Amino acid sequence: MPYRPFAGQNCSIARALELVGERWSLLVMREVMLGRRRFGEIREQLGVAPNILSDRLGTLVEHGLLRHDGHGEYRLTAKGADLHPVLIALMRWGDRHAAPDGPPRVAVHVACGHDAEPEYRCGHCGDVLEPGALKVRPGPGASGRQRAEPLLPS
Repeated sequence: MPYRPFAGQNCSIARALELVGERWSLLVMREVMLGRRRFGEIREQLGVAPNILSDRLGTLVEHGLLRHDGHGEYRLTAKGADLHPVLIALMRWGDRHAAPDGPPRVAVHVACGHDAEPEYRCGHCGDVLEPGALKVRPGPGASGRQRAEPLLPS
């Protein structure tokens, strides 16, 4: 599918969706993170048409989330690996709100071997960040309109 920017949106979420917002993209990233690196393995797990998978892999390589190693395998780049917490958060949301029979997979902490419940914490004080604990302010890349807005939600 062609790359389609969200014209006029000065938003990091919109920009991220430009890279990984296509229907199969995050599922392809999930498979590579689970260790499935060959086209056939990924296709078998997803059941996606070969042309669609080829397109998604090409887009992910083009935008630097994956690299093709020349031996038929796709590997995560540092940029791609940075999606890991996003996928875990999306998985946890799905477990809570879209998995009536319970989680299909459970994250396990490699170091201790126990089921993991990752938490989102403040990098300054260490508090767990629950819904409602965050507001947003204009950042260095804010437009003039965004700089004029207060701390949100107000």
